[in-house]
Amino acid sequence: MVQKNYGITYQTYQRMYRINLAYQELKSGKKITDTAFDHGYESLSGFGYTYKKFVKNAPSNHAENNIILINRLSTPIGPMFICATQQGICLLEFVDRRMLETEFQQLQKLLNGTIIFGVNNHIQQARAEIEQYFQGKRKNFTVALHTPGTPFQQSVWACLQTIPFGELYTYKQQAEKLNHPNAVRAVANANGLNRIAIIIPCHRVIGSNGQLTGYSGGLERKQWLINHEKSHQHL
Repeated sequence: MVQKNYGITYQTYQRMYRINLAYQELKSGKKITDTAFDHGYESLSGFGYTYKKFVKNAPSNHAENNIILINRLSTPIGPMFICATQQGICLLEFVDRRMLETEFQQLQKLLNGTIIFGVNNHIQQARAEIEQYFQGKRKNFTVALHTPGTPFQQSVWACLQTIPFGELYTYKQQAEKLNHPNAVRAVANANGLNRIAIIIPCHRVIGSNGQLTGYSGGLERKQWLINHEKSHQHL
């Protein structure tokens, strides 16, 4: 099941999960020796080798390590990958998104971190809120987000989160709301760089002619989300 869901073996997944727990313990001040032996490693060298393989740094340099946790969730319109740091959710994308591997690489570079499989409170909260959203029981998200980007991108993504559930904006309306009426193309590009689908609802933005455009998850999913919100808008 793990290999089917993640493309890795169960043994690799288990090692990733153990290393994530070890990382959290080292961050909290636990000694390297105690951490290694408590997680079943028979030698410090074996622990150090495995740790460095996944985290790209030695356990002794744990203060410099930034970990990005990745997990998977199921939705009515397809499986998604969800990533989080200690600050919040930093990625939520459908697993079949084009250029997803490139997006992972860019995220690791932006956050100076390494992606490994695991879970934290932000992922657990997001999973629950997204499930409620698809059940029609939630219209707004409260989970913390971690969205590295330029000040302009940040403003565009913040604007997206002000579009009410079940309503649609055009790119032009979004640009006008941002006081950049002539920056429609730049706004559209920033929307396209949004890494957190659904929670930052870029699916609520359409072309000036009313046509669906530019959704990384595919236009069928965009239409599904729009219809879903319309049908639960007044509940």
